[in-house]
Amino acid sequence: MERLVERLEKAVERLETVCQRPGMCEDGSSKGVAQYVQAFDALLAGPVAEYIKISKEVGGDVQKHAEMVHAGLMSERALLVMASQHQQPTENAFSSLLKPISEQIQVVQNFREKNRGSKLFNHLSAVSESIPALGWVAMAPKPGPYVKEMTDAAMFYTNRILKEYKDVDKKHVDWVKAYLSIWTELQAYIKEYHTTGLTWSKTGPVATEGSKSPSAPQAGTAPPPPGPPPPPAPAPTSSSTDDSASRSALFAQINRGEGITSGLRHVSDDMKTHKNPALKNQGGPVRSGPKPFTAPKPACNANNPSPKTSPKAPALLELEGKKWRVENQENASNLVISDTELKQVAYVFKCTNSTLQIKGKINSITLDNCKKLGLVFDDVVGIVEIINSRDVKVQVMGKVPTISINKTDGCHVYLSKNSLDCEIVSAKSSEMNVLIPTEGGDFTEFPVPEQFKTVWNGQKLVTTVTEIAG
Repeated sequence: MERLVERLEKAVERLETVCQRPGMCEDGSSKGVAQYVQAFDALLAGPVAEYIKISKEVGGDVQKHAEMVHAGLMSERALLVMASQHQQPTENAFSSLLKPISEQIQVVQNFREKNRGSKLFNHLSAVSESIPALGWVAMAPKPGPYVKEMTDAAMFYTNRILKEYKDVDKKHVDWVKAYLSIWTELQAYIKEYHTTGLTWSKTGPVATEGSKSPSAPQAGTAPPPPGPPPPPAPAPTSSSTDDSASRSALFAQINRGEGITSGLRHVSDDMKTHKNPALKNQGGPVRSGPKPFTAPKPACNANNPSPKTSPKAPALLELEGKKWRVENQENASNLVISDTELKQVAYVFKCTNSTLQIKGKINSITLDNCKKLGLVFDDVVGIVEIINSRDVKVQVMGKVPTISINKTDGCHVYLSKNSLDCEIVSAKSSEMNVLIPTEGGDFTEFPVPEQFKTVWNGQKLVTTVTEIAG
């Protein structure tokens, strides 16, 4: 990593020297290097180099993750060089040319999935949620908005980093700024050079799968040198094959371009029910549209003609450092964590149809990607977070200052008399209810509003709960 940073710093110095020569950075055709490749090199030498530098200072998993991100950016640079020297390829050839980028996106996301116990998990998540932005080269006619959408996906985690380190370690705050600036600058770059999609050369040979760009630019420019080869992708586990696999499958489908509709059948007039009412009364199966995109099934192995589904990830309930890890539990109705300390946190991941009781006082609890889970706990001094979950019930026996609900459908929160001052923050969630205890020992249920009305009062936006939302 140190050698990588040194090489980047030297590349920055060379780029600055080159750009000080008359016409070198302004002339897009100087020395045969396209102007938009030079502009991408400037992005690598600026925001990307700063991100790499600060990631090295943070160290650990963040440093390793940054190496993978850099490898993905260098794969993208290679594609840009090729596009500047070749005409647009066929759809199949383009899909093959995009493969190194999509594979590196997978490597970055798998690293997050394999390190869910990391103390820097929010950093890894911010990167993993936004790294698909590298796929802008396959997005037409709006690659810029696509990058913006991917950047917004990282905001949930970058905000958590800022909240955690704002008054503790400025280095992490600088890391957030440096990382987000990569995508901000990339949006500006796309708007200037690739507004409606990747720009290909009007001359030169048609790009094919075997086409290769020069290993190094000709004399006169000095872009950052290639990064280290990407690390091998971690072996897939059930915890990493859901979101990341489906996202990669979708990315592959998008790469097909107009060919994506090649499998659709033409509907003639005699097959349309509004022109032939008699068809409505006929029996037989109902016609349906094309199936939605799903993750591709693994190909059969010659040595294993009838492969079985991959084994499930092992169920965990263990203390790792100061973190309780409860993962992949199914139909477990008596999970208990009793030996707790104030500095400990609990991370509950991908548990289904189970119940968990946490006794004593603990720092924080996170439920991630859980379904039909019941959680009962005594006291939490920080926050209880519920993310990407479904049909969960949470009961507070003691006190908790804040409960956060994000991207969750179906959440019941049972408060105790001592936790009535709890703040409940929700976003992108539905079917949320808070149950308040009564004097008789029962609970009264109150729905959390999901629909709002916003108006401009002449000075600012004013948002209120709509009547239909209660």
